[in-house]
Amino acid sequence: MRLDLPQPLGSPTRRQWLQSGSALALGGLLPGFAGIARADDTWPNKAVRFVVPFAPGGSSEIVARSTAVELSRTLGQSVFVDNKPGAAGNIAMSEVARSTDQHTLILGHIGTLAVNPYIFAKLPYDANKDFKPVSLLAKVPSLYVVHPDVPAKNLKEFIAYAKSKPGKLSYGSAGNGSAGHLAFEYLKMTSEVFMLHVPYRGTGPMVTDLLSGRLDASAIGAAAVIPFIKAGKVRCIATGSAKRLAQLPDVPTVAEQGFPGFEMTQWYGMLAPANITPAQLAKLSTETMSAVKSPESMRRLTGDAAEAVGGTPEQFAQFIASEQARWQKVIARAGIKPD
Repeated sequence: MRLDLPQPLGSPTRRQWLQSGSALALGGLLPGFAGIARADDTWPNKAVRFVVPFAPGGSSEIVARSTAVELSRTLGQSVFVDNKPGAAGNIAMSEVARSTDQHTLILGHIGTLAVNPYIFAKLPYDANKDFKPVSLLAKVPSLYVVHPDVPAKNLKEFIAYAKSKPGKLSYGSAGNGSAGHLAFEYLKMTSEVFMLHVPYRGTGPMVTDLLSGRLDASAIGAAAVIPFIKAGKVRCIATGSAKRLAQLPDVPTVAEQGFPGFEMTQWYGMLAPANITPAQLAKLSTETMSAVKSPESMRRLTGDAAEAVGGTPEQFAQFIASEQARWQKVIARAGIKPD
């Protein structure tokens, strides 16, 4: 026989006792849980470092600084850009991959995420495991340009001219595996032309030789080459964008000139170290999308012929996977190796 004894006034019920016991277990035995929650609620609680794995200047600088300015406003903490160039971006990527500071972020790029894993025999980071995608930030179209001495006014004429001189025309890039190298190899593979690749150590010296006529052609990010196109120092025969650029309304895309579906853009996104918490990642993603899509950010990017994108971590992860699949094939077929 069970006896239901009356409980003293004010004593806890069994359910209340179990609930309080659970709270003690979480609060006393696992005190870190409460600390994590508070850290997520207050994150970021200091300045955020946004690492760019390239030298100052160019499209990466434009995208990173535009994002940092607006993200400082949306996060309520200073976001500063830290350029750490070297080894095709591998130095900076490796450092952030090992970082335990959740206030350190990095600018992901077509090269560091979709190219380096397939041209280097061994990388000091894992592009898919050492980082958490935050958001795709922007796309910068590659422009296919030629020296004015090349007798081609459009892509069709250029391809015909190149085929009439197999292996005699040269194109330059910022280095083996660079975005410009990939852009031209992709065009060569699609149009079945053969040209000599001349790799340089950076866009600057390559552009100098293109302007002087030592090179016949190149594929360059729009922001870096539009001033030379406007000045008549190089001729743009096609854009790699999905649609024509407002800055060059008379220049058709590659797709318009006989290659449907062709698109070649340099793209940039934000990554966080893999140890960022889900709550921190969610907050960072939301605020980053707000920053990228802000009127001021879009004005800056559009002014440099860049397209503001944005998107969720899941969308960015899917985009990276699709780009890796595409460029793995191009790299294998072209036999691209690092410098």
